[in-house]
Amino acid sequence: MPPCHGLEIEDASIDQLQEWMSNGDLTSVQLVTCYMQRSLQTGHSVLELNPDVLSIAASLDDERCKGQVRSRLHGIPFLIKDNIASKDKMQTTAGSWALQGSIVPRDAHVVMMLREAGAVLMGKATLSEWADMRTNNYSEGYSGRGGQARNAYNFTVNPGGSSSGTERNAIVGIKPTVGLTSRAGVIPESEHQDTVGTFGKTVRDAVYALDVIYGEDPPDNYTAAQIGKTPKGGYVQYLSNSTALKGAKFGLPWKSFWEEADPHQLNVLVEIVGMVEKAGAKIVDGTELPHRREIVSPDYWNWDYGSTRGYPNESEYSYVKVDFYNNIATYLSQVSNTEMKPLQDLVRYNNENIGTEGGWPDVHPAFGSGQDGFLASLATGGVQNETYWQALEFCHRTTREEGIDAALHHDGHGLDALLVPPDVAQSYQIAAQAGYPVITIPASVHPLSGMPFGLAFMGSAFSEDTLIKYASATEHLMISTGSEYQRAKTPPTWDGYLVRNIPTAPQCFGC
Repeated sequence: MPPCHGLEIEDASIDQLQEWMSNGDLTSVQLVTCYMQRSLQTGHSVLELNPDVLSIAASLDDERCKGQVRSRLHGIPFLIKDNIASKDKMQTTAGSWALQGSIVPRDAHVVMMLREAGAVLMGKATLSEWADMRTNNYSEGYSGRGGQARNAYNFTVNPGGSSSGTERNAIVGIKPTVGLTSRAGVIPESEHQDTVGTFGKTVRDAVYALDVIYGEDPPDNYTAAQIGKTPKGGYVQYLSNSTALKGAKFGLPWKSFWEEADPHQLNVLVEIVGMVEKAGAKIVDGTELPHRREIVSPDYWNWDYGSTRGYPNESEYSYVKVDFYNNIATYLSQVSNTEMKPLQDLVRYNNENIGTEGGWPDVHPAFGSGQDGFLASLATGGVQNETYWQALEFCHRTTREEGIDAALHHDGHGLDALLVPPDVAQSYQIAAQAGYPVITIPASVHPLSGMPFGLAFMGSAFSEDTLIKYASATEHLMISTGSEYQRAKTPPTWDGYLVRNIPTAPQCFGC
């Protein structure tokens, strides 16, 4: 990335950007303009730019000139996923043409909080259409509105996850406990698992954003669960350096997750764990999930693993597809200027617009199974039957008190966190079922695919303070002592930029 008005902003932290803006070396308008230019190089990761972004930045520059700085995010641009509502000139569609032109009643709560903090909403980020809910055989990062988002490190590989263009790019990700941040104004999938998190170049940057968006919000009654469980003064106070690792205790659920890791990743991650141990932390082996054989799929991520084993009453899909039916109806009832109200309308739209939305199987290359996810949800009629409640109880119990919590209290150790390889998809799948937090930090780059990968810290409900403490400490350790971290933070290489494959390859380690 070329200098921005003489400043190297590619790896600049929020603190550095604030220093430059405070000194008059850079304005928010200039910063936004440089990021807009950069967005053209990121492989369709930005679906839509805010047409008012420059005027918003200019007004915040004017406030700064008058001595008003709202927060650490004042004048800092941010993107939101296209399933997060913004009451402005942009669309909120979950990547689907079906919701083009729909009008949301207000900003999503998290967007409102970021705007009040002085952050600049630059645009909407691409996502896998309907955040992966509409189909079970699809191209990650593809949506009708956004096309195929590609990973800037390797254009032949999918960007990863429902957030597509913002993941697998050597950045920090914080997935909070369900109920720490409000989902009001977010196009839903499941009220039991949806959560709004943050991405940043560093743990500190991601925490700055988290501190702004967390908190109780009456329209999302799940946020009441955080009362008495969040720190006064926010989470930034828990940022630390490598000295904090002395005396820490981490579990290594080897059989549950680590055995499934790619060998190249495994070697590097084990080396990093060794560095953490040398810094004074205790690494405890054998901290497995007691029900791992029933809940951890042996062949990558499978949210219907219970049904695969013949037990739909032990499958997260059994309740997620019911939740979606009901939750999407509630969301659509609140938006105007659209004929899409119940799920039936979305199914009909995809069938009638088969060229762009591929409602039938084997018609659109990005939607191999058409919209089987929507159809499975539609078939439930939103009925919370005995299977629904049994599946919900089973998944919560076996991933919470008899899962992550049990591993954290292995043999009475009282561990601070579990260390897991996040590219083993089953790890974050279990955390999603539990509704528990995970923080991922960059670790290195795969020698064959050129793709970055990370190390994740998994904890119990509302343990974000602990995870932030140790994720930032490990990040500091790697920066000060490890060349692998520097490899992980290398700029994108655009490998395979001439390839336009759809669907994109899931891993492509041998390319």
